[in-house]
Amino acid sequence: MTAPTGRATGEAGEVTVHRCTVTVVRRGGWSWGPDPRGLVREVIDTLPEMLAAHFAEQLTGDGPDVEITEPVTVTVRAGGPGRPQAPAEVHFAPVPTAEAPGGAPPDAVPFGESFAEAADPWAVPAPAALFGELAERGELDALLALLPAETLGLYALALLGAGDAAAARLLTELTRRAGPGAPAGRLPAGAAGDGAAAPPGPLAAYAGPAGREEAARLVRSLTGPYDRTAGEPAPPRGGAAAARATGEVHVRSVLPFLLVGPLARIGYLDAVGPALAGAELAGELPLFAAALAYKALGATARGWRRGEHDGEAAAAFAGLEPPVPEEGLAAFAHAVRPALPVLDGVLALSVCRGHDPADPLLLGGTDDGLLLLDAQGVFPIAWASDTAALLPHWRACDRPPVLVCGGPLPPGCLRELASADVPFLTGVRPLRGDPLVRLPWRTPLWTGAARPLPDPRLAAGLPGHADRFAELVTALVTERRAVPLARDGALERTVTLAAALGLSTIAWTLWRDRETPDPLLALDRFADLEATVRFEPAAVRVRVPMGRRHADLLRGGLLADVPDVPWLGGRALTFSGG
Repeated sequence: MTAPTGRATGEAGEVTVHRCTVTVVRRGGWSWGPDPRGLVREVIDTLPEMLAAHFAEQLTGDGPDVEITEPVTVTVRAGGPGRPQAPAEVHFAPVPTAEAPGGAPPDAVPFGESFAEAADPWAVPAPAALFGELAERGELDALLALLPAETLGLYALALLGAGDAAAARLLTELTRRAGPGAPAGRLPAGAAGDGAAAPPGPLAAYAGPAGREEAARLVRSLTGPYDRTAGEPAPPRGGAAAARATGEVHVRSVLPFLLVGPLARIGYLDAVGPALAGAELAGELPLFAAALAYKALGATARGWRRGEHDGEAAAAFAGLEPPVPEEGLAAFAHAVRPALPVLDGVLALSVCRGHDPADPLLLGGTDDGLLLLDAQGVFPIAWASDTAALLPHWRACDRPPVLVCGGPLPPGCLRELASADVPFLTGVRPLRGDPLVRLPWRTPLWTGAARPLPDPRLAAGLPGHADRFAELVTALVTERRAVPLARDGALERTVTLAAALGLSTIAWTLWRDRETPDPLLALDRFADLEATVRFEPAAVRVRVPMGRRHADLLRGGLLADVPDVPWLGGRALTFSGG
């Protein structure tokens, strides 16, 4: 091979790029802006300058002209999320050749295949990476306000020594909630007070190297000790099911794999690894993936029995050999409880950012709690045990009207909504003493007496919203149980929210212009779309049969590659047709 040489005038040589892939990653938000195609044009316009800067060292005119007469191996080392960033380098090394028997030419290796990316081991990002990114985006305080004290204490301890600034923010939130009963004698000077707003400066020093032991004692005194193994066996370390490294498997439903892209777009996928790492459960990431997959597969008969093909699809999605151990799932559900509010908070903040205040929210009772949805697209926001826990989400959505759709509401739910000045409308009959007034409508409807519903025309849409709410609860909560053997429903609620968000995003992307988008449309229309999944050392490749559904997914951008999937060991998830 002869390298292109510069002219006699000393001009630099040339590099011809035959293929270049550019990945544009959006962090947060629900859209690519008012002009997505303009963004593509900007990337294309800046690409020549980026390539010129990348190959600047190789295109300099210094040095003598040379002719390479021996085969070479070109190695490009590049960093990525979860791996150390290293400068791009191109190494040239002679490759020894051998004469083929009988004088036949040796097998030629395509030049493109001679590029080999260094296989640096992928590691689950630490919690400090997640909390640091949230702090840079100005969303850390909003997330901390949604976390219970148990979760704040868990991550404050995990961040000590790795993210002292974020640890100080968590300590500040803990002491603020403790109020006058906080152990002021154990706080640093200047941090004690009424607990309403502990100054972060002294606490930052408290979380530094000199005070980490005292900070850990403070956290335990404010939250109490937590034993994640109490009452249940610990989840099997390393997973009871073997990880699937290579091979090919056919799955009856590709739907769980289609959820990954929508979750990656809102930053949920980036939060899963650090959230579980903070609870020392990074090795159990495949179990979280299996629970998520079950929410998009077939219904569980009698509340616990799964179909054979559902187990195979869930194991493939999680990167495991079937079957997924049910006992391991139940133990994992207990151990992961304090980490789940972080994932729920990331999801809720993302949906609240994209909510239009003119659209109502849907509220209803289900499974000993309250479920809050965005009526436009039926996007899930939060699932809480009482009304007070949902009020921060309502405020984050800019205080829109709320349609109470019924279901088993907790006692005092309507009274608490009225007391918080939430404008709401409901067909649920109030209890004696509830401060509600009846509206003049063809069916019995009530609203708060202190703050009536601003637009009574919303009453016309209440029956349809109530039906969609009930159908969603039936399909994803009642009929599909992710962890039927678990003693509590924390993991069940978390994966229900995540699966509902993915399904809602698919429906919104594909059908919002021609029909009312509903997550159950995606569940019904893609549940039987089969696929072939091939596991490779660097990627997991999903091949979807060609046809109308594949074309719709491709046009909607729902078959885009997803890099660094945490439960697949950092491998990329790619889609193709065939």
